Amino acid sequence: MNVMIVAKRVLSEFEEMPGMRLSLPQASRLFGLSEDSCRAVLDLLVDAAYLRQTPCGKVTLGDRVAA
Repeated sequence: MNVMIVAKRVLSEFEEMPGMRLSLPQASRLFGLSEDSCRAVLDLLVDAAYLRQTPCGKVTLGDRVAA
């Protein structure tokens, strides 16, 4: 798995649906990834501020804009 390619795909899904909020199991199913792989991709995007984690543990679009 090329993490950067998968991360771009995941980010594009969130950008197409800005109100989307997903738990780890939901994201894993939607993106067809194991929970471990999905967590790695989501953590990468959260650390880069493209996504953010809500207080209830879901992930949603962050404040940073992709170029």
